[in-house]
Amino acid sequence: MCVTENQFSLTRAASMERRRVKKEIPMSKPMIVNCLLPAVAAILASCAAACLAADAPSTLPTKETYLRIAAEAEANLQKEILQKFFPVTVDEQGGGFYENYALDWTRSNSPNKSIVYQSRLTWTSAEAAIRFPAQSTLYLAMTRRGAACLADKLWDNTGGGFYWQVGPNGQPISTTKQMYGHSFGIYSLAASFKATHDPATLDLAKKAFLWLEEHSHDSVNKGYIENIGPDGKPVTRGGASAVGGATGQKTMNTSIHLLEALTALYQVWPDPLLKTRVQEMLGICRDKVFTEPGYLIQFFSADWQRTTSPDSFGHDVESGFLMVEAADALGQDDPQAWTAARHLVDHALQYGWDNQLGGLYDSGAINPQGVVTGNLRTEKIWWVEAEMLNALLLQHERNGKETTKYWDAFVKEWDWITKYQIDHKDGGWWPTVQADGAPASKVKADMWTESYHQGRAMLNVSARLRKLAAEVK
Repeated sequence: MCVTENQFSLTRAASMERRRVKKEIPMSKPMIVNCLLPAVAAILASCAAACLAADAPSTLPTKETYLRIAAEAEANLQKEILQKFFPVTVDEQGGGFYENYALDWTRSNSPNKSIVYQSRLTWTSAEAAIRFPAQSTLYLAMTRRGAACLADKLWDNTGGGFYWQVGPNGQPISTTKQMYGHSFGIYSLAASFKATHDPATLDLAKKAFLWLEEHSHDSVNKGYIENIGPDGKPVTRGGASAVGGATGQKTMNTSIHLLEALTALYQVWPDPLLKTRVQEMLGICRDKVFTEPGYLIQFFSADWQRTTSPDSFGHDVESGFLMVEAADALGQDDPQAWTAARHLVDHALQYGWDNQLGGLYDSGAINPQGVVTGNLRTEKIWWVEAEMLNALLLQHERNGKETTKYWDAFVKEWDWITKYQIDHKDGGWWPTVQADGAPASKVKADMWTESYHQGRAMLNVSARLRKLAAEVK
């Protein structure tokens, strides 16, 4: 029962009054009860009203608030993301995009090209071309450049599949094909085709999916084997993945991004087998990788037996969005996916959220019951903050009439990003910031640090805020 301090005083006063009346005016028990019933009823009614007020949502955001933050997010997208990468990163001699930039955006002389970075810039520029028609000439040229790099440099024309990284002459630095990287190749080509309608781009995306299906799909245990050797077979020795999995393991990280990639491809190529694989990966992410009360298992054996790992808060909230997105692409309003997405955000708010300044921490040790027990890494990483912002607004859209906690956290997250995650001197997002807001980054861009997470968050958030504004009565 919810009782305020004032109501406690009233209750106590009523009790004292009952004792006084009983002492001074002899009454029977029925008389006492009848005398006090109105007072007690009034107190209980007041308490109930206070409880309802405490649990009820506060005032919902106004249309003006939605539109203001939407404009701020779009300005961030233009100034701190798109203008920092396009066309500045263009590599006229080597194709694709330069990958390595110092804190002041000075370019280093590294000529290598990696599948993750090249794919993510290809994806970002494709989505920018769709969002900003007035600037589409620039962004269409950028996404075509990226798709050409994937086709001409990163695709293995002999054995198929995308190399993880190649040198300046196109020679592979490693001949092992990592499905984490392969997923981003598919993802970016699907987006590039959506923007350009270039048939060759879709053809390469289809070819990449069919190669994945032939060489990586696990027909026995489902899902995908993560590292494939130059002979087209699973790596059995020395095959640790780039995302931390040991040889032969399956990982959360690769699984959620394969779901993301196959979902994107299905949206532009509704192939029946592809649909089956989207359904399969959604089931794996929802029913095996996700676990109650709201976190993800990071590493598995080939047959999906769980192993111990930390809780990665950013992946938690990101995967909820990706599961809902996949269900939507399949034409489903999947209650299980929505429940998982909400519980992942709730768990992150409980254990990884900075209630004082805002911002989501990186990770923490977790026990099988879902309790974060220590080893909390309180750095605030650019992609974690971007995914949290996106996930919070998604939950507000879904559950905002029930509670304002997601909106309140969204506003606090946006405040953190604008104050601390942005480099207000040289521009762009700081990749890593300490919990107190002090930058802790060494570079602005490298093969792992680019435009995709924050670009997608700003694209999604600005669009969703405008949609919410239009729905305000």
